[in-house]
Amino acid sequence: MLTFILWLLLFVFCWPIALLALILYPIVWLLLLPFRLVGIALEGVFEFLRALLLLPARVLGGRPATR
Repeated sequence: MLTFILWLLLFVFCWPIALLALILYPIVWLLLLPFRLVGIALEGVFEFLRALLLLPARVLGGRPATR
Protein backbone atom coordinates (compact mmCIF):
# COMPACT_ATOMS: atom_id res chain seq x y z
CA MET A 1 0.00 0.00 0.00
CA LEU A 2 2.85 2.35 0.82
CA THR A 3 4.40 1.71 -2.60
CA PHE A 4 1.15 2.66 -4.28
CA ILE A 5 0.87 5.88 -2.27
CA LEU A 6 4.46 6.78 -3.14
CA TRP A 7 3.74 6.09 -6.80
CA LEU A 8 0.68 8.35 -6.62
CA LEU A 9 2.79 11.14 -5.12
CA LEU A 10 5.35 10.68 -7.86
CA PHE A 11 2.54 10.75 -10.43
CA VAL A 12 1.23 14.05 -9.04
CA PHE A 13 4.63 15.74 -8.91
CA CYS A 14 6.32 14.28 -11.98
CA TRP A 15 3.97 12.23 -14.14
CA PRO A 16 6.44 11.34 -16.97
CA ILE A 17 8.80 9.59 -14.54
CA ALA A 18 5.84 7.84 -12.87
CA LEU A 19 4.59 6.51 -16.20
CA LEU A 20 8.10 5.41 -17.16
CA ALA A 21 8.41 3.58 -13.83
CA LEU A 22 5.03 1.95 -14.41
CA ILE A 23 6.16 0.69 -17.82
CA LEU A 24 9.67 -0.40 -16.78
CA TYR A 25 8.69 -2.19 -13.52
CA PRO A 26 7.47 -5.43 -15.18
CA ILE A 27 10.48 -5.50 -17.50
CA VAL A 28 12.93 -5.11 -14.61
CA TRP A 29 11.00 -7.74 -12.63
CA LEU A 30 11.32 -10.21 -15.51
CA LEU A 31 15.04 -9.47 -15.90
CA LEU A 32 15.67 -10.10 -12.19
CA LEU A 33 13.58 -13.29 -12.02
CA PRO A 34 16.46 -15.66 -12.99
CA PHE A 35 18.62 -14.24 -10.20
CA ARG A 36 15.80 -14.83 -7.71
CA LEU A 37 15.45 -18.44 -8.89
CA VAL A 38 19.21 -19.01 -8.57
CA GLY A 39 19.08 -17.56 -5.06
CA ILE A 40 16.28 -19.93 -4.06
CA ALA A 41 18.18 -22.90 -5.51
CA LEU A 42 21.42 -21.95 -3.74
CA GLU A 43 19.59 -21.50 -0.46
CA GLY A 44 18.22 -25.03 -0.83
CA VAL A 45 21.70 -26.42 -1.56
CA PHE A 46 23.18 -24.69 1.48
CA GLU A 47 20.38 -25.97 3.73
CA PHE A 48 20.98 -29.48 2.41
CA LEU A 49 24.72 -29.25 3.09
CA ARG A 50 24.06 -27.88 6.58
CA ALA A 51 21.69 -30.76 7.33
CA LEU A 52 24.21 -33.25 5.93
CA LEU A 53 27.03 -31.87 8.06
CA LEU A 54 24.93 -31.80 11.23
CA LEU A 55 23.48 -35.29 10.70
CA PRO A 56 26.14 -37.16 12.76
CA ALA A 57 25.54 -34.87 15.74
CA ARG A 58 21.79 -35.32 15.50
CA VAL A 59 22.14 -39.11 15.25
CA LEU A 60 24.33 -39.13 18.36
CA GLY A 61 21.71 -37.23 20.30
CA GLY A 62 22.71 -33.63 19.89
CA ARG A 63 19.89 -31.13 20.10
CA PRO A 64 18.99 -29.30 16.90
CA ALA A 65 20.68 -25.96 16.37
CA THR A 66 18.49 -22.92 16.83
CA ARG A 67 18.82 -19.91 14.64
